[in-house]
Amino acid sequence: MFLTHSLGFRTDLMLLALQGSTITRQSDHLVVRTPANPDFHWGNFLLFDRPPAPGMAAAWLAQFGHTFQGSSHLSIGIDGTDGAAGDTAELAAAHLEVTRSVVLTLSEEAPLRPSRATPGAIFRPLDANDDDDWAQAGALRQSNAADIAGYAEFTEQRLGSMRALQRAHHGSWFGAFLNGRMVSGLGIFTDGSGTARYQSVDTHPRFRQRGFAGTLVHVAGRYALEHLAATTLVIVADPDEPAIQLYRALGFADTEIQTQLEHVAP
Repeated sequence: MFLTHSLGFRTDLMLLALQGSTITRQSDHLVVRTPANPDFHWGNFLLFDRPPAPGMAAAWLAQFGHTFQGSSHLSIGIDGTDGAAGDTAELAAAHLEVTRSVVLTLSEEAPLRPSRATPGAIFRPLDANDDDDWAQAGALRQSNAADIAGYAEFTEQRLGSMRALQRAHHGSWFGAFLNGRMVSGLGIFTDGSGTARYQSVDTHPRFRQRGFAGTLVHVAGRYALEHLAATTLVIVADPDEPAIQLYRALGFADTEIQTQLEHVAP
């Protein structure tokens, strides 16, 4: 696992490395590339060691353009834990939008509290050899994508990578099934270092607020602690979305702020 101050980025890099991404060190930043999926914004990005010093935002943009020539996106991470991102006015002038996510953790010493039960539902890992399981996982992810162009292909690539990780025994993708239909899903994976990271908690819009996601987070967490030798569970959430309250109710504690910059059209 790459040593970074940010646990959020450290676990991002852990999973990317398992998927075949390349991570190289430059003087003041890491270069992360995912050749198999060049349109994956957070699989092809720069991770700088600290927030930009005054006057450096434009230089960061130039560095990204030089590194990822012809890229249709611009994604830059800041390796910190407190949400610092540099001068707000300078970032705005460079058309850089700041996203701050909360990284939450739960250790093996703390109880992973169960969510309310969902009658009639089955919670289980997907079968790595069952195409229908993974097709349902893809359809579920797209149900929350608001018809984003190219998202179907992106989802197929991402889930294909997760399926390969499951086959390599790095973790599992889980689903909540109601009458044979997958209505909620997520993944949890590790490189064997003791830290396991959740991926992409999704619930179909028509099945929210019924306990599916909470139960899946609990089931997957118990699996990681008991079968993946995990000692720390990591999940990342938008501070303004309801899901973060669910994770806190399950016993997860806020640990740090993960900071990302992306280019927005002027």
